[in-house]
Amino acid sequence: MSVLRSIEHRIESIVEGVFGRAFRTHVQPVELARKLAKEMDEAKSVSVSRVYVPNEYTLYLCPSDRDQFASYEDSLLTELADYLAEHARREGYALLSTPGVLIEEDEDLSVGEFGIATRMVQPERPQAPVPPEVVPQERPSETKIYRPAVTEAVSVESAAELDLARAPAALVLDGERHELADRALVLGRSRECDITVDDLNVSRRHAEVRHEDGAYWIVDLGSTNGVIVNGKRVERAELAPDDEIVLGTTELRFERGF
Repeated sequence: MSVLRSIEHRIESIVEGVFGRAFRTHVQPVELARKLAKEMDEAKSVSVSRVYVPNEYTLYLCPSDRDQFASYEDSLLTELADYLAEHARREGYALLSTPGVLIEEDEDLSVGEFGIATRMVQPERPQAPVPPEVVPQERPSETKIYRPAVTEAVSVESAAELDLARAPAALVLDGERHELADRALVLGRSRECDITVDDLNVSRRHAEVRHEDGAYWIVDLGSTNGVIVNGKRVERAELAPDDEIVLGTTELRFERGF
């Protein structure tokens, strides 16, 4: 248990207010932690099946209050972020990314006063660099509409004849390709999984991809938030090229025959 959480249980009351209490003594880390958790609770947004909360928190302190944290500010911010992540896990909240905590100075605040601003920020996905010879367009080109072709089921015998059983397969996660082997591969938040998914809404061992009779199947391993394939929650499903898979808030794509 962290220092912040152990001290938390000893606090009996906190005076409510936008900027917390106005003490003549400096702001204490445990007070910041409690108020951050309170802001998370109050800023929650209820969706169809999940309760989302902000993932970015900015603390506003007077210069002298911030000075007291100068020697360990980075460590403090990391611990506050971990505290928020644990609070979200306990309450069953969904986050778009790991919580982040920042500190800004506000000279209008007095010693002991502090402010908190929250935001729900969609994490940016890495973009491929633009080659030097490519000139970016100021306006988008004409929109083309592509409609999905009807995919017919292929028998094991036909797959063997077409050499589909040996066609390479991969899962694409955040632009990175993960080649699939003939053995079963486990996906989850744990570093011990074959494919690690860095998402607090993903279970430690969330799902498994299996290779059976020339086809690939995804199987839910009893996860908390389930496995969604092409918008439908499944316990077990055969994967087809370009299938969209969602684990927690993370999207993956199944590719085969490239």
